[in-house]
Amino acid sequence: MCVLLGVCCRNFSISLSEKIEALSGSCVIIKCAFQIEDKHDKYLTESAAIGLWSKDGHDANHKVFNSSDPKHDRFKGNITGKLHEKNCTTIFYNVSSNHNGNYYFRIESGDLKNTYTVNTSTVNVIESPPKPTVKLNKDQDQEVLEERSVSLRCSAETLCSSPPPTLTWSFTPRIPLSENRRQQELLISDLNFTATHRHHRVTFTCTITYQLQDKNKTAQDNITLHVQYAPKISPSSSCNRTDVTVCFCEVDGNPSPELEWHLSGRPVSNSSNTFISEERLNSTGLRSSITLHQSLSHTSTLQCVGNNTHGTARKLLLSVALSSEKSSYIVCLQMPLALSLCICIAMDTLTFLSVTKLLSAKLKAQNEAADTYASLQLSAPPSEYETLNIKRGDAQ
Repeated sequence: MCVLLGVCCRNFSISLSEKIEALSGSCVIIKCAFQIEDKHDKYLTESAAIGLWSKDGHDANHKVFNSSDPKHDRFKGNITGKLHEKNCTTIFYNVSSNHNGNYYFRIESGDLKNTYTVNTSTVNVIESPPKPTVKLNKDQDQEVLEERSVSLRCSAETLCSSPPPTLTWSFTPRIPLSENRRQQELLISDLNFTATHRHHRVTFTCTITYQLQDKNKTAQDNITLHVQYAPKISPSSSCNRTDVTVCFCEVDGNPSPELEWHLSGRPVSNSSNTFISEERLNSTGLRSSITLHQSLSHTSTLQCVGNNTHGTARKLLLSVALSSEKSSYIVCLQMPLALSLCICIAMDTLTFLSVTKLLSAKLKAQNEAADTYASLQLSAPPSEYETLNIKRGDAQ
């Protein structure tokens, strides 16, 4: 009849969330909307409508919820949708393994009574929340360059929970966090920062947390960042001078750098007077030592040089200079703990001789003056007082 009149007839039908995961101890939401035959529209009213749910069967023995008397139902819950608007969305609380199964919906309102048996909703209760996903921005490679912007994104499908779950980051460097936001069914948190060599091989972990009544439940995902950077020479690189000169240098970079020693600006290698050794510290670090048996009187500088595809680093460790004209001797040693001790002795030979001669003459003059004063004291005539005392003595 409806088709002949050009009117679309409505039949009993229902739309449900087919498969739903629920976290044990939390809640579960079954999204639900139904249709009824046109002739029953007049019976569906806000005051008379009742929604019922049954599990693993659709007869009365399998009933688990009745919206008209929820206190006496097997499952605690609430129909959040408005039944008179054909919205049967329902939430169940305190979910446990007993909630696993297939759910059937029934509508009752006056003479309207119908159980929807064709479509069901299947609930699967899990003990731990699903893991979030951490990824680099889709436009970035797995290896990032130092001083470049990095964007990490953590996303997670959320389950029913009150309060809602949260995403948090954990890592070593201090980086401002972004607030959680929702994008459709996803919870998202972004981490944006500028990469430095300190971020290389740092693991960034994102954790989703559900706050339940008895305890919190969490799940994590992480990503380890790989940063490429130019060589950096350790401040602890230094030299020691005894009978021989021994220097060591540590350099770090990604890709792992090569290390060279430069004497007076020229690369040196192992020889009878020079011994060089290298030790790999890790995938990015290298330590080298050099022992110099030769005299350094004609060597102006000793440098440690590290280089890779991203740049070069240099550090002056030793500087020795001998000037024949002025006989000036300058030694500078790089000491550990980023301190530099420079002992600089410069002496002009001619000036030294002149000053020595002048000081000798002055000292001789002072000595002669002292001897003359002593002689004058010994040879001085008696005073008048002494003469009178002598004459008086003779008279007596």
